[in-house]
Amino acid sequence: MSDDDVGGDPVLRLLATALQLWLRQQCERLDSLELQLQGSAAGLWRGRLAGVRVRARGVRYQHLQLDLVDLTSGALRVQLGSLWRGQPVKLQEPFAVRGLVSFTAAGLNHSLAQPRWRPLADQLGEELLGITPLVGLRLGDNRLVLAAQGLGESSPVEVAATVEAGAGGLALVSEDGSHRSLVAMDPSLRVERAAIEAGLLVLEGEATVTP
Repeated sequence: MSDDDVGGDPVLRLLATALQLWLRQQCERLDSLELQLQGSAAGLWRGRLAGVRVRARGVRYQHLQLDLVDLTSGALRVQLGSLWRGQPVKLQEPFAVRGLVSFTAAGLNHSLAQPRWRPLADQLGEELLGITPLVGLRLGDNRLVLAAQGLGESSPVEVAATVEAGAGGLALVSEDGSHRSLVAMDPSLRVERAAIEAGLLVLEGEATVTP
């Protein structure tokens, strides 16, 4: 069914509104959100939706700032009874999503300064530069440049690193190949491509979402 057909059905419009609310509740911040439902009203009455595409900007999730989120889900099982009672939408089973997320340097710096992500910043400084704390990073020329400054040091030390999708997460490798740091990911998330493009860190892959 086309997007126009989906958008014209009142049941699907109701579900779209409920899903937007659910997504906003999962995020600490969400500046803009576009949602496209894929499926039919007939399928939805049977509790099944073919998929959802989500495109959002200015997202903060678990204190992590993302510039862009562009994801498409697989099939979803939806419990309609909650909608008719005016309750939040309920997704009955885990579902798969594929797509990409991107980060700006400013967003990464802000995220790594948060208590939740400070251990990761310390890991990067220790494994790639041999000192902590990490005091900043910048993106450019297809590489990530990290800076750390040890206690009593007069100026920061920098290292340039490339990014690549690695087994179990995201790997950062110094340009001379002498140092490597693996950013471990949840087993439900798999990074298939990592690149620095147009001043952004871009990650592509798939994940399993458990409602």
